[in-house]
Amino acid sequence: MNAPARAVRLAPSILSADFARLGEQVRAIEAAGADLVHVDVMDNHYVPNLTIGPLVCAAIAPHVTIPLDVHLMVEPVDTLIPLFAQAGASLISFHPEASRHVDRTLALIRAHGCRAGLALNPATPLAVLDHVMDKLDMILLMSVNPGFGGQAFIDATLPKLAAVRRRIDAHCAAGGAPIWLQVDGGVKLDNIGAIAAAGADTFVAGSAVFGAPDADGGYHQIMGRLRDAARLGTTTSS
Repeated sequence: MNAPARAVRLAPSILSADFARLGEQVRAIEAAGADLVHVDVMDNHYVPNLTIGPLVCAAIAPHVTIPLDVHLMVEPVDTLIPLFAQAGASLISFHPEASRHVDRTLALIRAHGCRAGLALNPATPLAVLDHVMDKLDMILLMSVNPGFGGQAFIDATLPKLAAVRRRIDAHCAAGGAPIWLQVDGGVKLDNIGAIAAAGADTFVAGSAVFGAPDADGGYHQIMGRLRDAARLGTTTSS
């Protein structure tokens, strides 16, 4: 018997947007059905790229009613968490390598009224999750090495996803609160079904969405197709 379908959440990443039209573009993706706006923050220290700060997050926040999903690829991380919370973030994820005390950083995020996520690079072992599952609202698996958009999906993410899904299911079965499982990097129409089948329920897509010509209804079309493919993946997984 097929397993019941999981939720499917689409989180277009503004890393692939036209920064000269950010307000217009985040309004367009919300209108097209986005569940979250994914905000990739890079500092040229933790990762070899420099993107945006809290001011940009604060500037786009009034343009949407869906949550801002802020992914902090920065080191150190704790000083920036209050600034992004004040800038309108609803969910903040960080990398354990960027924190001296992962438990304390998770508590800091929640203390500022945001949901807390932990982001794992392709080579980060899952043991980092062992003692913090009760403090997580989301686990983000990187399916590329962080730093740049437009990279190809790393196939080894699929068995890692399945392993994290088993951890989440066991956590919930033991009475724990639900935890979202997000994938970020190289998510496209041709692989989102397999990613969903492996256990993901929240999907970051950058170039796959913003590369579509919205003047022709492209955002609606591509996001509808991504959602349908992901739903098919969740219903066919066992």
